Amino acid sequence: MQLATERNGNGAKVRTIRKIHRLTASFLSVVLVIVAVSGLLLGWKKNSNGYLHPVSHTGTTTDLSQWLPLDSLNAIAIRALHETGRKGLSEELDRIDIRPDKGMVKFVFERHYHGIQLDGATGRVLYVENRRSDMVEDIHDMSIVDRILGFDGEIFKLIYTTFTGLSLLVFAVTGVWLRYLPRNGRKNGSGDTR
Repeated sequence: MQLATERNGNGAKVRTIRKIHRLTASFLSVVLVIVAVSGLLLGWKKNSNGYLHPVSHTGTTTDLSQWLPLDSLNAIAIRALHETGRKGLSEELDRIDIRPDKGMVKFVFERHYHGIQLDGATGRVLYVENRRSDMVEDIHDMSIVDRILGFDGEIFKLIYTTFTGLSLLVFAVTGVWLRYLPRNGRKNGSGDTR
């Protein structure tokens, strides 16, 4: 009688652990496909012939003393952004990437996936970037949801990465439990044999 009760108790425990394992597996299967595809694209971004990651173009001089002031270059970049049919986009900058070795300065915008490469000395537009690799990075860590919904502080990214990390941990622990503990239970005459 006591043996049957132990078997039923262990069987219920194993079924509960299997259910938790399957639920986390369902969530993680979607997450891992997103992470795998975006990670693959990010690994190849610099070998995509400029499709994912913009190629850095070369300006006329590497002598910084001949370059225009940054505020003048910034004004040119914003004008170029609007002149290329991208009107209505935010002018807020994410960063200014100065490449003295290439004679080029790159203005990358905060609220959208565009950048402008300028000749540091002349201000000539060298290239208007579609920064697809930045979008792939945002998909990879799900900060794209924060961007779309306008959340500051990457709230969704934090929740998503925490939940994903905890799910991976639960999945690993329940997997080990299901792999090793039922066998030990069978040896003792108890446990679920399914």
